[in-house]
Amino acid sequence: MASQHPVAPGRIVAIGGAEDRTSDLEILRQVFALAPEGYGEVAVIATASSIPDEVLPDYEAAFSRLGASRVHSLGIRDRRQAAAADTVRLIEQSGVIFLTGGDQLRLTNVMGGSATLMAIRNRLKEGAVVAGTSAGAAAMPSTMIYNGAAADALRKGAVNMTFGLGLVEGLIIDSHFLERGRFTRLMEVGATNPEYLGVGLGEDAAVIIHPNRVLEAIGPGHVILIDSRDLASSNIADLAMGEAVAIEHLILHALVSGHGFDIEARRYLAADALVTTLADLR
Repeated sequence: MASQHPVAPGRIVAIGGAEDRTSDLEILRQVFALAPEGYGEVAVIATASSIPDEVLPDYEAAFSRLGASRVHSLGIRDRRQAAAADTVRLIEQSGVIFLTGGDQLRLTNVMGGSATLMAIRNRLKEGAVVAGTSAGAAAMPSTMIYNGAAADALRKGAVNMTFGLGLVEGLIIDSHFLERGRFTRLMEVGATNPEYLGVGLGEDAAVIIHPNRVLEAIGPGHVILIDSRDLASSNIADLAMGEAVAIEHLILHALVSGHGFDIEARRYLAADALVTTLADLR
């Protein structure tokens, strides 16, 4: 008999890439633990990857180790497959939907407007977990970064942005953040779009985005936040393309596992404050 209580929306988990898939599985373990009760199936979507046949077996083995009743390996390569009823059915019966790394433009090109993406959004509303790593994480927001060399990103027009999958609003997510020195990419994003919170995910680090718009850092790596809402000034509107950008007053936070951030209040949450803020969601 169906419950008469509304189902809480599910969690989004954005992972910075290079997460442990063979040893302790720390981040993947927490992803699987967030699945709603009674939904032990996992759908792994490798659309972003250029080597799905190499990537999918790793995730199938990892989630099987964690106790998944079934792991559906979905190497969706084109829009016809993204529209297929069988694919949608597998999404609808899964408690975890996982997007692999690769190329976020390939992911949005194949998935944008598709029946599969609509099914993912519906499952998120119904309480399922939607997780993504590297490109799979970067594509989650409504607006995503898809290019821009980190070494020279703080110049007007050096960072390319386009529409993402629309799973979360108000964030720009960048992956492999510390390892590839991508601070300047999110700094330019902050100068052009101060309302967005920049989330830079280190490798083997992740954030859980809870339904109350609170971020929770997990994993052994760092999560860097760049908050531009109180930007004092920038010269970006007066520049020609390629000229150097000046920015006054960005706020930077470094989160470790167990710490968090309230997106709406723009408030850092140390461990005790995070536990209190999330108490009603547990």
